[in-house]
Amino acid sequence: MAVRPDESAAAPAASVPAFRRVLLKLSGEALMGDREYGIDPHTVGAVADEIVAVRGRGVEIAIVVGGGNFYRGMAAAAEGMDRATADYAGMLATVLNALALQDALEGAGAHTRIQTAIEISEVAEPYIRRRAMRHLEKGRIVIFAAGTGNPFFTTDTAAALRALEIGADTILMAKNAVAGVYDEDPRLHPGAEFIPVLTHMDAIERGLKVMDATALTLCRDNGLSIHVFALADGNIDRVVSGERVGTIISTPTKEG
Repeated sequence: MAVRPDESAAAPAASVPAFRRVLLKLSGEALMGDREYGIDPHTVGAVADEIVAVRGRGVEIAIVVGGGNFYRGMAAAAEGMDRATADYAGMLATVLNALALQDALEGAGAHTRIQTAIEISEVAEPYIRRRAMRHLEKGRIVIFAAGTGNPFFTTDTAAALRALEIGADTILMAKNAVAGVYDEDPRLHPGAEFIPVLTHMDAIERGLKVMDATALTLCRDNGLSIHVFALADGNIDRVVSGERVGTIISTPTKEG
């Protein structure tokens, strides 16, 4: 995948949301702001404010958060750590981000729950699908942490899996300072072409790393669309309103 920063769309938000329930995928890097690692409180607060505003429009929101701002399992494995051990460490990093995001969301007035795929009962609930759906129905924002709970699977796969389990209408992939999907990395190739519409299979076959292949295959096989857009002010609300922001990945249904 290749992406490039861009301006937010300027059209006003629609009065009626286009989606009833969404799964928002936030990378750990999206919480860093301008820092080299860790969490930037101002950035997290701004993201939380927008999420709470969208929830206030009646949209049920679940979130899967990554941990790349603290830890990356594959990078650690490349440096000699056992891959499974490295991935478990990465899962714990996502819990740190989930706690920071929960604090910011509740500071903005939301009711939240964290559910983790590995048991950390002192700080979060274990993931239970029916309980998560009930929280959403009650207006709570649910944050899913610790990925799938299994090594060798990314938080992208966790996002696809959880979105399907809770019956989300779509996945929102909010990227840090990037506008959508390009055919090449525009940071390395200034002439890279922006791709506004894409199928899951195209993304897999062309190696556009918007999501890993496992996650894309899950979405393709179950007809789940993905919206990829810049994490810029107002963009989450614009996408939820049905505006064309960033790149839409979907597979047309066959008729007849």
